Amino acid sequence: MTLSRAGRELLGKIESHEAKVAILGMGYVGLPLAMVVHDAGFPIQGYDTDQAKVEKLNRGECYIKHIQPDKVAAMVNSGRFSATAAPERLEEADILIFCVPTPLTKQREPDMRFIEATAETVAPVLRPGQLVVLESTTYPGTTDELLKARFERTGLRCGKDFFLAFSPEREDPGNKDYGTFNTPKIVGGVDPVSGNLAETFYSKIVQRTVRVSDARTAEAVKLTENVFRGVNIALVNELKMIYDRMGIDVWEVLDAASTKPFGFMRFNPGPGWGGHCIPLDPFYLTWKAREYGQTSGFIEHAGEINVRMPDYVIEKLMLALNERKESIKGSRILLLGVAYKKDIDDPRESPAFEIFSKLLALGAEVGYHDPHIPVLPKMREWPNLPAMRSVGLTADCLRSKNAVLVVTDHAAVNYEMVAQHARLIIDTRGIYREPRANVVKA
Repeated sequence: MTLSRAGRELLGKIESHEAKVAILGMGYVGLPLAMVVHDAGFPIQGYDTDQAKVEKLNRGECYIKHIQPDKVAAMVNSGRFSATAAPERLEEADILIFCVPTPLTKQREPDMRFIEATAETVAPVLRPGQLVVLESTTYPGTTDELLKARFERTGLRCGKDFFLAFSPEREDPGNKDYGTFNTPKIVGGVDPVSGNLAETFYSKIVQRTVRVSDARTAEAVKLTENVFRGVNIALVNELKMIYDRMGIDVWEVLDAASTKPFGFMRFNPGPGWGGHCIPLDPFYLTWKAREYGQTSGFIEHAGEINVRMPDYVIEKLMLALNERKESIKGSRILLLGVAYKKDIDDPRESPAFEIFSKLLALGAEVGYHDPHIPVLPKMREWPNLPAMRSVGLTADCLRSKNAVLVVTDHAAVNYEMVAQHARLIIDTRGIYREPRANVVKA
């Protein structure tokens, strides 16, 4: 395949590891990616609009708990990494990788403002010989329809002057077995030349790349992975509610079903879905499907089940308090865990925040304990939650609460101590398998 002069020069820089890589968005995706790019020997520029993050990175400090801080310090000390909040410096980069959020609007439609804002930042400094890769999870067509169209308004031509691809992030914070380096990397270009250049670059920094025909296919791969998880989480959540009415313990059912060595893949129920992908991606696909006159009733129904799980949990709490002749209004409720999953400090899209907000609206007094999140973070979707710190999990604290609601099953929590001193426990994570008088499963 014939390469333009700009393409040949970029390929040479990639092959020699001289290409300068700018990662736009230094969060849970961007920072781990920077580490594997650094380990592969490329010079890196970390770009973020948060000046506090930039200053911490340049001091060699890490602000993500599950990442070893000495790795950030090693990047800075190597002389091949620096962080910046100055957009004009992006012109120095040969490869620009977008790692920015893709949330939903209140109407559960794609909120593209972060991708659009990043594209507007890059467009004025875009030059011949640059490769732009979008890693943010999004609907099929985003890279072609949004980024290519915006960048070609500069007069540069995609596939000849600049190059454009999609390679979805597959981060799983806290996973001790798989990280950025050893998780296969999906790569799809807007055009074949862009795809080849992107595949060549990623093959230098990760163990394995998986090339697909185009960017739209790569976008669909990521959505399919997370729709699969979202649908199966909805299934076990629905089973939980059905079996609860029947007096059957869903956790015992799942434990027994998991003994089958074939034909069954376990998913666990919970208080709602969380994380940076699973609560969002199904709605990205259902929104885009409508453009093609397609309905996605199965996926939408799964989404509705998962979305209403916090209400189910609160209903179980209210009924349990009622049995004890207590009202939710004025009750002192302690949430155990606000991270979206166990043993990490990542609060993105955690059901804890919706539960928190709804309990406050019902007049409850709400506090929380999370060994990984000492201060309740400000969240875009819940800007009015009060400033609060994690409380110490003591016997006196537990006895002072009307109820303890297990939202996240962190391993560092002493659940036996909780059971000994809490008046009422609402267990959404299957912590307590044996019946206890003060435990209600939700």
